[in-house]
Amino acid sequence: MKLYLTLILLLPLLGGAINALVGRTLPRRLSETLACAAVWGAFVCALLAFGAYRAPETVRLATWLADFDFTAGIDLSLDPLSLVMTLMITFVCGLIHVYAVGYMAGEGSHARFFALLNIFVFAMLVLVLAENLPLLYLGWEGVGFCSYALIGFWYTETKNADAGRKAFITTRIGDTAFGIGIVWCFQLFRTESITQINQMGGLVPAGVVTALGLLFLAGAMGKSAQVPLMVWLPDAMAGPTPVSAQIHAATMVTAGVYLMARMYPLFGASTVVMAAVAVTGAATAFFGATCALAQRDLKRVLAYSTISQIGYMMLGVGCGAVTAATFHLLVHAFFKALLFLGAGCVIAAMHHEQDIFKMGGLRTGLPVTFGAFLAGALCLAGVPLTGGFFSKDAILAAAWAKGGLLYGGLYGAGLVTAFITAVYTFRMLYLVFGGTGERPHRFPRIMEYMLPPLALLALFGGLLNLPEYVAEGWLGRFFATALKDGAPHLSPGGELALQGIAAAVSLAGLAVAHLRYGGARRQKRLEDAAAEPRGITAFLLNGWYVDSLYRTLIVRPYETLAGFLWRRVDEGVIDDSLDRLAGVTGAAGQALGRWSCGRVSVYILSFAAGLALILGWLAWGWLG
Repeated sequence: MKLYLTLILLLPLLGGAINALVGRTLPRRLSETLACAAVWGAFVCALLAFGAYRAPETVRLATWLADFDFTAGIDLSLDPLSLVMTLMITFVCGLIHVYAVGYMAGEGSHARFFALLNIFVFAMLVLVLAENLPLLYLGWEGVGFCSYALIGFWYTETKNADAGRKAFITTRIGDTAFGIGIVWCFQLFRTESITQINQMGGLVPAGVVTALGLLFLAGAMGKSAQVPLMVWLPDAMAGPTPVSAQIHAATMVTAGVYLMARMYPLFGASTVVMAAVAVTGAATAFFGATCALAQRDLKRVLAYSTISQIGYMMLGVGCGAVTAATFHLLVHAFFKALLFLGAGCVIAAMHHEQDIFKMGGLRTGLPVTFGAFLAGALCLAGVPLTGGFFSKDAILAAAWAKGGLLYGGLYGAGLVTAFITAVYTFRMLYLVFGGTGERPHRFPRIMEYMLPPLALLALFGGLLNLPEYVAEGWLGRFFATALKDGAPHLSPGGELALQGIAAAVSLAGLAVAHLRYGGARRQKRLEDAAAEPRGITAFLLNGWYVDSLYRTLIVRPYETLAGFLWRRVDEGVIDDSLDRLAGVTGAAGQALGRWSCGRVSVYILSFAAGLALILGWLAWGWLG
């Protein structure tokens, strides 16, 4: 097992290092092949580890940090949660790497791109396999750096560079809170081992556990783009589409959900933390869904969709349904990667046009892309019998079973969000693929070859965890040794009733989208889109004006303070004082320099004046 785990990490790291160091001197095809082979090699090792897995185990590869009583080695933990995450990450990222070969065919800096893409995978694998918090934090910051570099990959355009910086700075807010929580954990428990910390929650006061949980939640908010730290993710669409797919499906944004699931045994007993996680998730899910309703940019629709779906996962964790949240995380990885890769095919076919109101007629022009995109849309909308339906229903059922005014309200918010999700999903589908449009541009077909495997996994992903009234659930049994799932159970009849409600809500959303955007009504919507957005449309299009609010409350005061300190304090006081001192010193030097004129009489007079001063000083001292 140690060999498999070593290779799972080493292969992507090695691929990234080679491309970073000598990739520019290698033939482009060799550089691309190396990057793809590194990730697929890691996937093969993950499959071998899955086949050899018998029970959770910890493997120490090397000693990393050691000082007095503090130790944190390169310790990897293989349990059901980390194993399933590793399989998902390597498989989905492997498909994305191959897709990127076609998508980036005409772009420069291929070695930099694939080096960062490989290191991105390595950092995420470190995060999910880490057995101690410092190593997890290393992977956590690694995905943050790689996302910054890849979002701003086309950094010569100001908006792309700004988007990368925005993602980096926003996630640093949550990362700071997470870092404080890690240090506090060591101070409390005298260990950084995740396994040991999860077993010691009862040794500290409940208030301390709550405070720790809120710090970790703040970290998850930043990395997983949850309210109120969600503003970076829509702008992250400035990066290449394969980067968007990797961030949204298999790496970055799932890290926060993974963190809360991994630490659930510690925080699960705190009702305050669980309520905070659930409320954060429900609010984020509703926010993302409503914003997606009005977006015109195809990738921004999917970005807000990701914010919403990650919110569902956080809601599941907050309801104690960690297995359901993880189940949705896995299925979401398949259908969201499918949607982003399909969107990349559409954008390439439309000469890099991303406005969905300027598209149309692609159902016949791109039949393979349309079929795959339709499969992803069905899953995202939670249409019955798809993978997305089963995973989302499990979360909603957990919220209902939790009971009480709070969780009952969150269940209602989840249903409303599911309805909105179906509406914006099929709005996007009708506008992009319906009606008539220009002939699509040709693009590398290898991009479309990556879509069918993801479509099959998305559609039939529900088989990964059969509903409890049919069987105990494969994931539930598999995770029994890793997670203390606190989800309350429903009777088979109650489960069927809730599934019926969820199905009705999803189909109702589909019907509303068809009535508004289907057939001849699509042309009316295109005409309406030509007008300047106003009212609720402008409100949702601008993401509830949260960016404007942050600019008013935080950015502008900071800029004003920085301008005052710069112009008035730094230049007006510090620099001006130094300039004046330099001027006085220079003038004094020039005045003294006039005595160095070469005339003997002046020098004798100087000696006499100096002697007079000395004698005067001595006389003063003698008289005193």
